[in-house]
Parts: sequence; C-alpha cells; structure tokens
Amino acid sequence: MLLAAALAMTALGGGLSSAPALAAPHGAGGGQRGATVLGSTPANTPMMLSIVFKVRHPEQLTRRIAAVSTPGPLFRHYLTVAQFAAAYGRSRQTIDRLTQYLSQFGISSDVMANNLVVTAQGTAGAFDQAFRVRIQNQQRGGTKFHAPHGAPTIPDGMGGKVLAVLGLSNYGQAVSQLAAPVGMTQASPNASTPPAGMRTPADLVNQYNVGPLYRAGFTGQGQTIGIVTLAALNPTDAYTFWADNNISVLAHRLQIVSVDGGPGPVSLKSGSTETTVDVEQSGALAPQAHIIVYQAPNGGGTGFVDAYFTAVTQNVAGSVSSSWGTSETAVMKGIRLGLVSPGYPEAFSEAYMEGAVQGISMFAASGDAGAYAASRAPGGPKNLSVGMPSDSPYVTSAGGTTLPGTQTYTTKAGTFSVTVPQQRTWGRDYLFPFWQQFGFPSEAAWATLHAVGSGGGYSQLYSTPAYQRGVRGANAFSAVPWLTPIDSNTAWQFNPSPPVVVGTATGRNVPDLAMNADPQTGYAVYSTLFHSATHPSDWLQIGGTSFVAPQLAGITALINGQVGARVGFWNPQIYRFAAVSTSPFHPLDTTGIGNDNLYYTGTAGAIYNPGSGLGTPNIGALANQFAVEGASAPN
Repeated sequence: MLLAAALAMTALGGGLSSAPALAAPHGAGGGQRGATVLGSTPANTPMMLSIVFKVRHPEQLTRRIAAVSTPGPLFRHYLTVAQFAAAYGRSRQTIDRLTQYLSQFGISSDVMANNLVVTAQGTAGAFDQAFRVRIQNQQRGGTKFHAPHGAPTIPDGMGGKVLAVLGLSNYGQAVSQLAAPVGMTQASPNASTPPAGMRTPADLVNQYNVGPLYRAGFTGQGQTIGIVTLAALNPTDAYTFWADNNISVLAHRLQIVSVDGGPGPVSLKSGSTETTVDVEQSGALAPQAHIIVYQAPNGGGTGFVDAYFTAVTQNVAGSVSSSWGTSETAVMKGIRLGLVSPGYPEAFSEAYMEGAVQGISMFAASGDAGAYAASRAPGGPKNLSVGMPSDSPYVTSAGGTTLPGTQTYTTKAGTFSVTVPQQRTWGRDYLFPFWQQFGFPSEAAWATLHAVGSGGGYSQLYSTPAYQRGVRGANAFSAVPWLTPIDSNTAWQFNPSPPVVVGTATGRNVPDLAMNADPQTGYAVYSTLFHSATHPSDWLQIGGTSFVAPQLAGITALINGQVGARVGFWNPQIYRFAAVSTSPFHPLDTTGIGNDNLYYTGTAGAIYNPGSGLGTPNIGALANQFAVEGASAPN
C-alpha cells in the first residue's frame, strides 16, 4: 500500500544520495529538461526546506492502522503523538545529526513532535553548500521558478532514512477543486440571505439525513475541525455566512495557524474562495465545533505537506479536510524532470498514516475533471488520471454527484430546462446535447471545453488497499468513453454516441464516497471578494468536490459526538458497512450514459464504482453503524 515499485528510485528528494560527493548534473545546460536557466538564485535569498524522514517500521504501522480501524483488541485504541514518535519517528540521534550538520552552514532547524519532519530556514547560498547543489532561477513556458542543478546530498549514512527534501524547487502549484456553473444567473443585487435557488447547508442536511444527529443533541460541541489550505481566510465572511443562514455558532470558534509563513493576503487570485468554502461548509454542519485553519503557502510542496504534518502533530482536530491537489500525471512528470521529489506523494501518505493511527478522520477532494485529473492544469494531458493527494490509501477521497430535479437556463438562445431524474455521478455529459443553446459551434467544442465531473479512477502510484479488495465493483468498471485522448494525449476526440465498455484495472480505487458537487446543483457561498461592478453581490453559486471534503469533516464532528470518541480512519470501516444488507450507502450503480464522470459509470449490482465510490451516504444510519460497532468492540 506504499508507493509502487515504479517510484522506488535510488534517488530520493529529486536525487538524494548518501554519498557526500557532488552528484551528477541533470543536463549540460544546467536546468531541468526543457527549462531555461535564468541565472543562479541569489545566495542571500531566504528559503525554507522540509526534510521528511521515512517512518520506521512501515509494515508494522500499516498493521496498527488496520487494528485501530477494525473491531478487535486495539479497535479505536489510538496513539498519542509522543507514542507515534517513539514507535515510528526517527531517533533523536538521527535528528540531531541532521540539525547539527545544517547548523554548520548557518541553517536553523525546527523538529516536529512526530520526529518525522525537520523544517530548515536559511539562504539559497547556505542550502547550496549544505546539499552540494546550485539552486538556479529557471523558466518553463511562462512559469518562473527555482530548482537545484545537480542532485542534493546529505550526510553519509543518512540517505536511507530520508524520504524527501522539499523546497529546493518551488515548481508547480496545487489547485483548488472548485467549479463554476454554466448558463445560470447569479445573485444580484446584494442580499442578506442566500439567494433563492442556491442550495444551503440545510439542503444537505435534508438530502443526506443528517437531522437525526441534531435531534439527538449533537452539534459539534467539544469537537475540533481542521482545514488544510493554501490560501488565506477572511473570518468575517464565514461568520456572516453562518448568521445569514440562521445558524447559531460557537463564539470565537476560528483559530488560524500560519504554516511556513502563511499564504499571503486574502485574494481571489490566490484561491481564498476555497478556504472560505471549506470553513463555511464544515462550520455550518457542526455549528458548535471549533475550527483550526492551517494556512500555508502554495508552491513547491513544503507548505502543503507541512500543513498536514502540523495538523496531525498538533492532534487537536478529530477531523481534517483539504480540497487542494494536483494530478498523479503532473507529479510523475515533475519527478522525471527532477523538479519534484520522488518522495513527495509518500510524504502526504505518511501524514495520513499518522493521522489514522491517532484517530483523526481525514478527507481530501477527489477533483473536478472527471476521469481526467491531469487535464485540469493549463495545457495538461488528456489521459485517464486521478488526483493527488486524494489518491493515498490512507485518506478518504470525496467524490461528487448531481442532484435530481429540473434546471432552468436563460441564454441568448432563450430559456430552456434540463431534468435530471435521479441522483447521479457528476459529469457534465447531460448538458452536451444543449451545445447550441450555450452558443457553441459544435457538440465536440462544447464537450471538450467542459470536461468536468467527479474525480475518479485508479491510482498509478498506489496498489489496491486491503479494504477495497474483494469489494464488488472495485478494480472492475463499466465506462462511457465520451472523450478519447489523441495526439500523444494533447487533445481529445469526442464521441457523441459512446458505447458502454467494460474492463478491469489495478491500483487504489478513487473516490470512496460522494455527495452533491455539481455546480449546476451547487451551494451558496458568501465572500466580500465576489462583489464588483458587474456582480453587485457577495453571493455566488459554486460547486466542486471541494464542498464534499469539508462537509464530511463537519459531519464527522457530529458523529464523534454521538459515538463519544473519535471514529478515526473511515475507509476500513465504511467498506465493511457497505458490504452488509443494512448498508448506509446508496450505490449509484446504474450503468451507462446518465451516471458517469465522463468515463467511468456504474455497474448494476456493484457496491463500488470509480465515478462515485460507494455512493451517497445516509448520515443518520452511518452514524449509528459507527456507534454500534464501537459499542460492540472489546474494551
């Protein structure tokens, strides 16, 4: 369940070696392949790096996670951070050796309490000397970044203990999993309540049967939710959202933790809408819970990884969500080019593993590009791909659906309606026939520009985890190939009448479950950043799997209250629940067009499908199963 052998490279951290000598350069030109070197990064440039160690005894840790997630002697007997550090972190001798080595170059270090992560602050010149590289300013296409020329080295004998050195390169950024609706009129003018037609937290409560938890008195009291994000929050917007939805919330409930210096000011460009969504949604569903927002800078991997490790190492939040990510395809390309550490994906999994063994329920959005996560980036390839870090087998991957009902559109071509007869896997194919009404020259042009839907498919980095093996529908699929990659995956060919094909696959199946994420049936979001001359309102209707991950984190706070303890890592438990006759999940198993994420569709009678996972939850029934299983387990 750890990284597949394909990434088990001898070079760690973009080329880590235990030998103290200078490593071979990546190419004669000095820059990574296809990049232009603009010059050496000035030696006095401040930089922050994260050195992530490999967990000790990974097989034992995997077994421990299974034991705390499965009824038996250790069920829900979680470790403290100190116990985790002692059992699976690195020794003080190893850590001190690294920090003392770095100090010789004027680099200061902080060690996280899990004994897995050392954050180091210094200058480009100091890191050049310490890691025996030349950090250079480079450019690829229109993107400027810095990256090391040569493979970094570390003190002799420590190479086998280090998973990744993050921050020598700041190439690439994660993106939020938000999507905007098409052809729908947004709110105008400003309003002090969510505009009519936009869904609210109350709609989710009714749709997925959250009400029994509230009626039993569970509103998140005594619980804490963690939000990992890469953009800053305006807390006032969140409090206004809750007030305008008539939700009475805990006073002074928000705490902001700036990780690695924080993400900078609140802005639309940086992605503050994502953070706003995460906090508003999770906090609305668990109104009496505290919320800690772990805000980190976007770019290079250090902030994202460090934010996760900060959350699990503080170990205050019983549920943690994030709705940022990239694709496995992009990460694997970055690794091949020497721009991304081969240990970068596994760094997320180590954080998730720590969270799981400490009883933290962790959620990540599966993505909004359907079966084609890599296409989300500008100019991204069109191959079948899944998002990262929701691909990790140690996190609950949150997919998306479209709610049933009639959608009304007003365009230049006039007013028309579209009816979705039943809740389905989110994929925009149900709007493809209306390409003329939306003003497109052809159905192909409309479809290829609007390839959105619930992120889902099969990981190329991780093998199928134990909890998915043998589940009816896992690693077997039906598919509706609307879009076929052509020209070496640079473009799509559109099929207006695709057949249903079947096949099998290997790898971690993504996502695990789904709830409403289609922006056409999306939720009201409040932010003063939305207000402009052309949009005189602080409200927008938005969708995306970005909503589902924080919603599940908020719901977990309610469930933890009912159970009276942390329910921990969901996946081993919910796959067991889904396999029995009293399953709290409604599988979206209708095969064919009308239930697909632009590729993967349901299979009749299956428990699982790679468009929407186990399906949609009945939260009241799910909470009862968590509670019953806990009550029946031995003390």
